[in-house]
Amino acid sequence: MTVTHFCIVRHGETDWNTEKRLQGQLDVALNATGRAQAHALCKALNEKAATNRAAIDENKATSPAVRTAFAAAYSSDLTRAWETAQIATTALNIAVLPAPTFRERHYGTYQGLTSQEAARAHPAMYHLHQNRDLHYNYDTGESLASFAARIEHGLLALAEKHCGQNILIFTHGGVLDIIYRLATQRPLDTPRDFPIPNAAINWLSHCTAGWRVTRWGDQAHLGQALDELR
Repeated sequence: MTVTHFCIVRHGETDWNTEKRLQGQLDVALNATGRAQAHALCKALNEKAATNRAAIDENKATSPAVRTAFAAAYSSDLTRAWETAQIATTALNIAVLPAPTFRERHYGTYQGLTSQEAARAHPAMYHLHQNRDLHYNYDTGESLASFAARIEHGLLALAEKHCGQNILIFTHGGVLDIIYRLATQRPLDTPRDFPIPNAAINWLSHCTAGWRVTRWGDQAHLGQALDELR
């Protein structure tokens, strides 16, 4: 059975993460902690690549490392993910390709607000958001059902394109929420009961039997990572 492995990383921390302010598709840069997390990711991913290269090609362990553990790397084109990707792949000898499919969900009029601000200014919208309404699009944004379909379609396209390979993706918390639910068959409209820390490493596999989470929320390369939704 041919298995494709996905290493999926949430971007590093931003100031809006610490403020618990919903970023959506607004373009927010990493803060100093986020950049430090990206450098820690660089070390961790390079160590993983070196280990895999040795396992793949034991007899050429002393040859130049022209082959990476990852066949391809993709990133959301929003600054916080793209900057994380550029720093984290520095030692991997691999180009990062822009993947707008893996942008964060577009939250329309909710973007830029904290929960408290949204509850005061838009109580009806806040209620629908808190209840994870599948079809509400925040007036100018993207419904949860449409967002989930976008992410699933993007993953399946990469699984087909890179069948049997290791793929690296840099993305966002909302995207990882959809991915975890897809792989564990959790409903979209139930409260989240799993962590999605900034700059954590998550592993997912795909084969003819479907999706499977193989490792989630790995923060061994970090100190304390932020998960502002918990």
